[in-house]
This record gives sequence, structure tokens and C-alpha cells, in this order.
Amino acid sequence: MTLDLSILYADTGQAKLARLADYERAALAAVPPGAEVTVTGHAPVWMYLRIAHALHGRAKRLVYESPVAGPVEVFNHAPC
Repeated sequence: MTLDLSILYADTGQAKLARLADYERAALAAVPPGAEVTVTGHAPVWMYLRIAHALHGRAKRLVYESPVAGPVEVFNHAPC
């Protein structure tokens, strides 16, 4: 599944550090356990880092879709 981080703060148009816990809760609610997730969208680096941390242990695999480098695997807990 793809998680566009910009939708997490679409109501204000700008990500707010004070609302980080809200963004984490929304991301966790959007991602089913064991999902393979690609995070994308316009968002600050701190949001990408915290969302990745929040999804660790919930998602099986997390990939960051870099506009420059393409897909970058952040973690993969799939059996070998």
C-alpha cells in the first residue's frame, strides 16, 4: 500500500511538529498489520523519520519513494 504523508496534514496545509502524535496515530490507523508500505508525498524529514519509527513492528516492509533515488528500502521483516 502507499501512504502519502502529505494527506496527514492536508487540513492545515503545513506539517506541525506539535501535531506529530496525531500524524503517527493516523498512519498507524491507515496501515494494516503485516502490510508492505511505500511512504511518499511532500513532508518534512522529521515526519518521515517518526512515521517510519511508528510503523516499525506493524508493517512487514517499509519503502521510501525518493524523488531523486527512487525506492529506498527502510526495513524488511519478510522471511528470507
